[in-house]
Amino acid sequence: MHVHDLRHAVNTLAAASGANLRELMERMGHASTRAAVIYLHAANGRDRQIADALKGITLPGVEATDDGRTGT
Repeated sequence: MHVHDLRHAVNTLAAASGANLRELMERMGHASTRAAVIYLHAANGRDRQIADALKGITLPGVEATDDGRTGT
């Protein structure tokens, strides 16, 4: 186990917990997105979580249908 392995594990967990690209960049001290994007693989498959979180958000004049789509 190396320090880099621990850093990778912690940042992968941060991405899995919902950290966005900017937050990962700040945590790692990177100015470019190139390194931070590596950790976002942990966020793959979060479509259901994102959709569930969006269910409670409404926009004025827009009603959601039962299937989650929007209609006016």
